[in-house]
Amino acid sequence: GGLFAWLRGRCLGRGAAVDPARDTFGAMTGLYGAIQPTDSVSLSTRTHGAVFNLEYSPDGSVLTVACEQTEVLLFDPISSKHIKTLSEAHEDCVNNIRFLDNRLFATCSDDTTIALWDLRKLNTKVCTLHGHTSWVKNIEYDTNTRLLVTSGFDGNVIIWDTNRCTEDGCPHKKFFHTRFLMRMRLTPDCSKMLISTSSGYVLIFHDLDLNKSLEVGSYPILRARRSTSSSDVTALGSSGPRAVASPCHQNSSGPHSDKTLSRPAQREGGSPRNSLEVLTPEVPGDRDRGNCITSLQLHPKGWATLLRCSSNTDDQEWTCVYEFQEAAPVRPVSPRCSLRLTHCIEEANVGRGYIKELCFSPDGRMISSPHGFGIRLLGFDAQCSELLDCLPRAASPLCEIRSLYSHSDVVLTTKFSPTHCQIASGCLSGRVSLYQPKF
Repeated sequence: GGLFAWLRGRCLGRGAAVDPARDTFGAMTGLYGAIQPTDSVSLSTRTHGAVFNLEYSPDGSVLTVACEQTEVLLFDPISSKHIKTLSEAHEDCVNNIRFLDNRLFATCSDDTTIALWDLRKLNTKVCTLHGHTSWVKNIEYDTNTRLLVTSGFDGNVIIWDTNRCTEDGCPHKKFFHTRFLMRMRLTPDCSKMLISTSSGYVLIFHDLDLNKSLEVGSYPILRARRSTSSSDVTALGSSGPRAVASPCHQNSSGPHSDKTLSRPAQREGGSPRNSLEVLTPEVPGDRDRGNCITSLQLHPKGWATLLRCSSNTDDQEWTCVYEFQEAAPVRPVSPRCSLRLTHCIEEANVGRGYIKELCFSPDGRMISSPHGFGIRLLGFDAQCSELLDCLPRAASPLCEIRSLYSHSDVVLTTKFSPTHCQIASGCLSGRVSLYQPKF
C-alpha cells in the first residue's frame, strides 16, 4: 500500500521527490493565515482609474498594475516603492497583463491591441499587435511553443508567434471563434484550453494543438452536457449526458459530431486532438436563472478550475471549484464529463457589472477572492490542505481562513506573489494594497 501510494503521488506531482517546494509553500500557507489587515501597505494610484488586473513577474521582483485610464504601473513589491508609470501604454483601458519571462511582458486593452514590453527598456514598446476587432480581455502564453494566445469580446482566440516577432508585430492566426466569450485559460502543461462565456458555458479543448486553426467543422465535438457535483456522478453515469445548447457555430448534429466520430480518430484512453467539450457548470442556487461566468482561473498543478459566476438576474454571485476528472470515455461517443463541482461559497455580490478576478496561491492550497471592499482567503478545509487530500463526496463550502479589508471601494482583482508571502489587491477607485505578515 505504501509503495502504490508513493507511485500515485509521483503521478500527481506530489511528494518531496517530485515537488521540493511543497514544504516551503506549506509554511507560507501558515503565514497567510496570520496576515492581519493592519499589515497592508497602501499604494495609491490617484488618478489612474480602476485597477483591473495585477500581475507579478515570475521571480516576484516586479508587480504590474493594469489601470482603467490607459496606464500601466510598476512597483517593487518588496520595498513597496513605485518604479515606473507607462502613462500611455494604450489608447483605452488596460485589461490584462501577462509575463512571458522575467523581463518580457504583454498588455492588452479595449483599444483592440496587444503590446509587448521589456523591463530593460520601458521607454518604448517592443511592438504592438493588431488582429482583434473588439476589446481584448485575456492573454495566455504557451511556454512550450512560445506562442502568445489572446482572446477578446469579438469572440476570437488568436495565436501570435513570438518566435518571429519584429517591430511591426508578430505573425498571427485565428485559432477559434465562439459567441459570448469572457475568459480563456491554458492549463499549466498547456494540454487544455478552457473558455468561459457570459451565457454560462465552459468550453474545453482536450489534447490541445495550437498550431492548427479550428474553423467551423474542423474539430470533433464531444457531447455537450451539464457538469456534475460529487453526488450526481453515479446517477448521471447510468443515464448518459444531458444535451445542452452550444455557444459554438456548429452543434452536435454537424458532420464532425460525436455521433460520426470514428474510433481511429480517438487517442487510446482519451479524446482526439483539439476535441471540444461544452459544459454547463453546476452552480448552487436556482438552475433556471442561468449564470454568467466572469472569471476563470486554473489550479497551479492543473488539478482544478476556479470560476466566479453571477446569476443572470444579478442577485447572486458564487465562487466555485471544479475538479478535473481525467478518465477514458464511458462509451466511445460519450466521454466522461471533465468537471466535477467540489467546493463553493457565495460572494457578497457588490459592484455588480464589474469583473472580479480571483486566484489560487502558488501551492494551490488557498484562494484569494474579492469580497466587497476587501478580499477573503479561502481554503478547502480549515487546515489549508491540498485539494486532493480533502475531496468531498458531495460539494462542500469553501472554508474562510481570513478576511482582509483595507479598501474604501469595491475590490476588482487580487493576486498572490509567486515567491514571497504577499498578496496584492486593487479596487475600483484605483488603490492597490499589499498584505504581508508582520514579524
